[in-house]
Amino acid sequence: MSRFINDVAVVGVGQSNFRELYSNKDTSRDLYGLAAGAFREALDDAGIEKSEVDGLLCTNVKYGRMADVLGMHNVRFVHDLEGSGRMSGVVLQEACALVRAGLADVVACVYATNGRSARLTYGGEEAGPTASYDTMYGMTSPGAYVAMMYQRYRQLYGASEDALAALAINNRRNAALNPAAVFQQEIDRDDYMASRFVSEPLRKLDYCLINDGGVAFIVTSLERARSMRKPPVRVIGTAGMSNLTNFYTSEDFFYSACSEVASRLYKETGLKPDHVDCLQVYDNFTPTILFTLEGFGHAPKGGSWEWVQDGRIHRDGPRPLNTSGGHTSESYMQGFALHVEAVRQARGEAGERQVANCETVQYMCASPIVTSHVLTVEK
Repeated sequence: MSRFINDVAVVGVGQSNFRELYSNKDTSRDLYGLAAGAFREALDDAGIEKSEVDGLLCTNVKYGRMADVLGMHNVRFVHDLEGSGRMSGVVLQEACALVRAGLADVVACVYATNGRSARLTYGGEEAGPTASYDTMYGMTSPGAYVAMMYQRYRQLYGASEDALAALAINNRRNAALNPAAVFQQEIDRDDYMASRFVSEPLRKLDYCLINDGGVAFIVTSLERARSMRKPPVRVIGTAGMSNLTNFYTSEDFFYSACSEVASRLYKETGLKPDHVDCLQVYDNFTPTILFTLEGFGHAPKGGSWEWVQDGRIHRDGPRPLNTSGGHTSESYMQGFALHVEAVRQARGEAGERQVANCETVQYMCASPIVTSHVLTVEK
């Protein structure tokens, strides 16, 4: 999918208080209650009633039960998407397409997970067509696959042992200014290097933070958005492309698919990487950030591990990245909370972590389905 869609806007966002939810892992939480809470917050943010919503896109929750919980029994369009991180970009693309096609006027995208209280490990389960072969080699989780990719990356490009430290440190530095972030204590290189290996060469601080929570955002036409509570955040371009195999690896680190998506996105928006003020990068594991930056032209191929050093990605640096704390420090909401942060940065509502003079924000996801969009606020 790749179309110029600057007549569509995000008008409301909502999310759980991830820090509060993380504090008590013994509480069993209902997915639909978490999603409903985020949806209510998004409605209030947009200044609209739920009766105005006529499209419902659900990720990791089922539309039948979700509609019943929300009391929305006669929406014009509904759809379920699988509970994977790649879907956060896909669902925004689908919402934009629905509005443009006239199949719905106001589309709510809702997501929830209870991964922490349900004791999910995101690995080790016997699932998928190659599970019996993968397990005998210890490939029991996405983390193991990304670790293998990063091991190859290091061999090809000479990345140092502490190359990923800058990414973990930056996420935690930003999370320290985010009241909803789970981990707010800043870390340094020594803390990173003391972190135990989970799947070598990846350490605990390279891994996403499994938690409970809900996220929602609402999409409508730019014309309609102009009458709502907050300034419209326009989706001025979006593109996507699959990179599919039976396993979670890519021989070129998703580079080819990311490059193709980037080429179409930058052509349609008229932007170049150095025109973007803030980056929100899907980071299930820290090496994914390196792969993404290279594939989307922000950093040189094979050189992103050096490019991210020396404050370049800091909030007050030339290319601020994952300003909410990302998946390793704020909470792992499978890309959805990164979209909320993108909207808040574009609006200038990010508080202490606000990027100065932020006019354009780019979301990027390097995964088996690559997606990216550029958001900007209408002033």
